[in-house]
Amino acid sequence: MFHPDLIRHPDSCPTLVLNADYTPLSYYPLSIWPWQTAVKAVFLERVDIVAHYEREVRSPTKVMRLPSVIALKQFVKPSQFPAFTRFNLFLRDTFACQYCGSATRELTFDHVVPRAQGGRTTWENVVTACAPCNLRKGGRTPKQAGMPLYSTPIRPTSWQLQEHGRRFPPNYLHETWHDWLYWDVELEA
Repeated sequence: MFHPDLIRHPDSCPTLVLNADYTPLSYYPLSIWPWQTAVKAVFLERVDIVAHYEREVRSPTKVMRLPSVIALKQFVKPSQFPAFTRFNLFLRDTFACQYCGSATRELTFDHVVPRAQGGRTTWENVVTACAPCNLRKGGRTPKQAGMPLYSTPIRPTSWQLQEHGRRFPPNYLHETWHDWLYWDVELEA
């Protein structure tokens, strides 16, 4: 029987990486490895294969179905707090302007207390803002500009960012990944 995975190029067969407790290492960005890294980890016996593609790769002496889901044999403890990056800031604020709520406009970031007024570049003083709101607020505080924030900026935990990331699925999800990414969704009767 013909299966679409059989014609798939190996480069379009990424592998979902689970921690030793069978939870994804990361939801956003999703913890995936290229097929070559996954195959190497299998041969080095660092992972267990949980599911695979129908697509095979061959060497002169071996034939192997490409893994679609693997689990690390040793647990990797996630860091408690994520790095302060533009992407993580947008993820904390769910890719929405904290002044108007827009998620469709060009996003940037804004200092709640402007640097000119002594504000620092920290989790607690920077929020996601669309370009029009950022321009409108200018070098003022939200109170001075009459622009209240949707939420108070906080330093998120890695767990909080993972929870936010689950709302933004990547463009590619192989059918074998669903049980590992969305295990807490309502079951069909």
